[in-house]
Amino acid sequence: MASTASPYGLKAVNHVGGTPYAGSTRLLSIASGYATNLYNGTIVQIGTDGTIQLMPSIGSAADPFDAGTIGVFVGCTYSDPVTSVLTFNQYWPASTVAADAKAYVVDDPDVVFMVQADAAVAQTGLGGNVPLAEVQSGTTGSTVNGNSDIAADATYAATDGIALRIVDFVDSPTSTVGDAFTDLLVKFNPVAHSYTNPTGVGD
Repeated sequence: MASTASPYGLKAVNHVGGTPYAGSTRLLSIASGYATNLYNGTIVQIGTDGTIQLMPSIGSAADPFDAGTIGVFVGCTYSDPVTSVLTFNQYWPASTVAADAKAYVVDDPDVVFMVQADAAVAQTGLGGNVPLAEVQSGTTGSTVNGNSDIAADATYAATDGIALRIVDFVDSPTSTVGDAFTDLLVKFNPVAHSYTNPTGVGD
């Protein structure tokens, strides 16, 4: 409900231009023992060791996304360290020891995501840029349902260097533009995604 603060991270909806999102992801390595929870809907990056990690910036001009920001985490697979059974999970449990751990990442920079703002956003926000409302951490999500609870900052701007662009608003029986906690449709700005940012990992 967009009248209630109930953030859910970033959820893929479609592509710029309106073509459907068919669920494609890239399978990328997570370091065995990586000590931070990763939730479904969390923005992640490629670390200098070549593995998937939490993206620790809010995406403002003063605190931009790291060059390795690769997309949105939507689950993982690994061999359970106790049973050795191949496990598929909605989130990555911190410090899991598994040499075969992989993350499913929505890495297409043209995917449009749904995200709740932390306050009302009016129609005038269309085309504006927004960062995240807070820094992502190992606690910005639920270990019960596995989902992120990160939101977008409702304060939009034209400033260059901000991570996300508002391309539309969610229009449904329970959500509309200007609601108290407006559901936005956003995409990564070129500077905020590894595939469109000319700075490489480790530079």
